[in-house]
Amino acid sequence: MSQYFISLPDPSKAHGNDADLSFRSQSAGGFAEELQAALRTTGLFDRWRAKQPDPDAVEPQWGATDPNAAVTGEQKDLRINLVVSTTINSDVLKERLRLLAGHHWELRDVR
Repeated sequence: MSQYFISLPDPSKAHGNDADLSFRSQSAGGFAEELQAALRTTGLFDRWRAKQPDPDAVEPQWGATDPNAAVTGEQKDLRINLVVSTTINSDVLKERLRLLAGHHWELRDVR
């Protein structure tokens, strides 16, 4: 299991290009809950895949889940810090974060 330390420098901008797939929360706990759900279940992936020109052509690896994924969130000044513990590979994690937050997140550390 890997631990990822993610930062949302400006939480008000932490939204992807598609509002149906983006974060909706404004609190550290809310962001953590939404990311945790995106890692534990296929909900976000299924919504994204349905929007693709050929949903059946999407590689199954992008739908990977980790039912034991855990995400905690903490507000520090204006920034929100998330700690993600998961077995999902980093490419899939980064893609989920891009859907949820666009480019408004930073990977601070991995352990």
